[in-house]
Amino acid sequence: MTDTAADEVLAHVDRGVGRILLNRPKALNALTTGMVAAIDSALAAWEHTPLSAVVLASTSPKAFCAGGDIRTIREHSLAGDAEASERFFASEYRLNARIAEYPVPVVSLIDGVCMGGGLGLSVHGSFRVVTERAMLAMPETGIGFFPDIGASHFLPRLPGAIGMYLGLTGHRLDAADALYTGLATHFVPSDGIDAVTDALVGSPGDPVDVVLNRMAGRSPVAESGLAEVRGEVDRAFGAPTLGEIEKRLHHLDTPWAAAALAALESASPQSLEIAHALLARGRQRTLRECLDAELALTRTTIRTPDFLEGVRAALVDKDRSPTWARASHGGRTPSA
Repeated sequence: MTDTAADEVLAHVDRGVGRILLNRPKALNALTTGMVAAIDSALAAWEHTPLSAVVLASTSPKAFCAGGDIRTIREHSLAGDAEASERFFASEYRLNARIAEYPVPVVSLIDGVCMGGGLGLSVHGSFRVVTERAMLAMPETGIGFFPDIGASHFLPRLPGAIGMYLGLTGHRLDAADALYTGLATHFVPSDGIDAVTDALVGSPGDPVDVVLNRMAGRSPVAESGLAEVRGEVDRAFGAPTLGEIEKRLHHLDTPWAAAALAALESASPQSLEIAHALLARGRQRTLRECLDAELALTRTTIRTPDFLEGVRAALVDKDRSPTWARASHGGRTPSA
């Protein structure tokens, strides 16, 4: 572990509860290879330690984790350093699998932004606690990439066609939406989120779910906007092809459908094709099979003009005006 990674990931055990704090606030905890290795090392070291839970949280008031440090991946691609990119994705996906298979409950405290790799850290664990400031998304098609970190496993397993909708459009979920879809398991107000770990430490004999339910208190969560359009989501994004999805959205002719169409039109056509094929196959794959398929796709995708251009527009120049290699998808179904 590098000295930088040691500062950016703070890990210790407190009376039977492992604590891992992401501490790269200026970058919204965007994950580097060193940070991934530090988290993985802590979890590996604790696997045979008598713990009741592991808590993943952030020192930043703005974000749990904004995802992987994709800007650095772009720099690797431009420099022709495929090995560095491979090292990042392979180590990140190994960590995702470790969290999913961890012997004690992993509890993520999501107070703020949680996108891409942030969902990889949280959704594979047993419990995901959100506050009213939580915002979750898989925005990869907008930067010329595809939903990874095991998204091809967990998105197809969300209710109805919600997973396909989220994976293709990058739609942002608030706390109510996250709870409705199951991406979150509990709600705790932001002013009480720091007390969750202490409550777990102070209740070693109680099930984690019971402790979290006590912490939730009486604070109401707004109604899910996604629930209100669920019928339209299932109708449109349950279609078998991208072309049919767009056709059904045009036919619906509602404000939600227009917004979904706009999201598809602004995304990388290449990414939409990759994501659609990947998610369609994911329902019949195990998590490790999904991660293997995603890793294979990273090797080619990060070299494409759409990835380089998408990351440039979103994270380098920040003009939000990418010029994709093709103006629209061609209806093909690439191997995934």
